[in-house]
Amino acid sequence: MEKIDSKIKDALDNVRASAQELHGAISDAAAKRGGATKADLEAFANKAKAVTESAKASIGAQQDVTKKHLTEAVTALEAAQKHAAEGLKNAGQAFQTSIKQAIADARASVQKVSEAVAAKRSAAPKKTK
Repeated sequence: MEKIDSKIKDALDNVRASAQELHGAISDAAAKRGGATKADLEAFANKAKAVTESAKASIGAQQDVTKKHLTEAVTALEAAQKHAAEGLKNAGQAFQTSIKQAIADARASVQKVSEAVAAKRSAAPKKTK
């Protein structure tokens, strides 16, 4: 059982790390001189899709509270992916708005995955010395 719990924990930590990387990449691209490009948005949409699939794959092995947070993270990741895809179709202010929305969604997903990690840790049996 210990080995299975370790794999689940690692998967959850990997989802969190990936979501944090996504948020950082979008934020960095938006902050650079000239702002994010359409190529950046295309990369973000692909990364968001990959992180979403990873989070979805992790949901089934989690406890109820952790599942709830992961499901909310998936919703935020899907919204980030949608806004990044919309940005590819837009220009000017609409493009910038799509980027801002993708950043907010990515930030929300990181928060929800972190809450899932915290819920998982608090549900874990305590080891006594």
